[in-house]
Amino acid sequence: MPAMAFFSPGAGRDLLERVRNLSLRNQAEAIRVRHLTKVLRGKTVLSDVSLDIPGGKTTVIVGQSGVGKSVLIKHIVGLMKPDAGSVFVGDLDVTTLPEKALNELRKKFGMLFQHGALFGSMDVGENVAFPLRKHTRKSDTEIRDIVAEKLRLVGMPGTESYHPSELSGGMRKRVALARAIVLEPEVVIFDEPTTGLDPVTSDAIDRLILETQEKLGITYVVISHDIKSTFKIAHQIGMLYRSQLVAYGPAPNIRASADALLRQFFEGRSDGPIQVL
Repeated sequence: MPAMAFFSPGAGRDLLERVRNLSLRNQAEAIRVRHLTKVLRGKTVLSDVSLDIPGGKTTVIVGQSGVGKSVLIKHIVGLMKPDAGSVFVGDLDVTTLPEKALNELRKKFGMLFQHGALFGSMDVGENVAFPLRKHTRKSDTEIRDIVAEKLRLVGMPGTESYHPSELSGGMRKRVALARAIVLEPEVVIFDEPTTGLDPVTSDAIDRLILETQEKLGITYVVISHDIKSTFKIAHQIGMLYRSQLVAYGPAPNIRASADALLRQFFEGRSDGPIQVL
């Protein structure tokens, strides 16, 4: 495991300022993963994984369940420490950041969970406002205006007083995205954004991802099993298999690849080199 760095008070303040000023938009290598290895309960979940995630683009990571997609994401946001390797967000090595700087860095990330993870006891406005109230000192008026702006952006204007139980699955995903972008993060991570949605609603969410990414210029990182959605939204595609990154590159190149693993996975066939239990 990488050693934790120690900083003097002055160096610590400088580091926090670097984190606060971090901008990843349009960087060729916004996130760099180098030789990442992680073993959990004696099983190698990630083995020597390396990739560069471009800033201001959408990168989709695909693969079977249990191949390490979520573990990779947890390393990127610093929720896990690798057994070997490193993760850089901009020029910051996530694996060596002290906790205070790491917490500051996490404010640069938005997260859209698989089922939205909205607070059932809060209305839509309160859900979207939650990160602003937790991490900023903005006035109620400022927060109200920002919430209204983000809800308009995701196609949910005037829904502040609704509760999650009154919304459809697609509407909850839209509200969850509004919350994920309310702090204007540098990176938004999507965990299976179209899971559980009908085909029409899934297409609407794909369009929303495309539109918001293009408008905001944010780096999107998506975990997905939805192949149709993947090819619709991705600039870059990576595939994990047996703990390794077996393919990574521009979406058109991945789609055109004759690699047997990729063809089997994208065509949804049980026969092929991918072993099905």
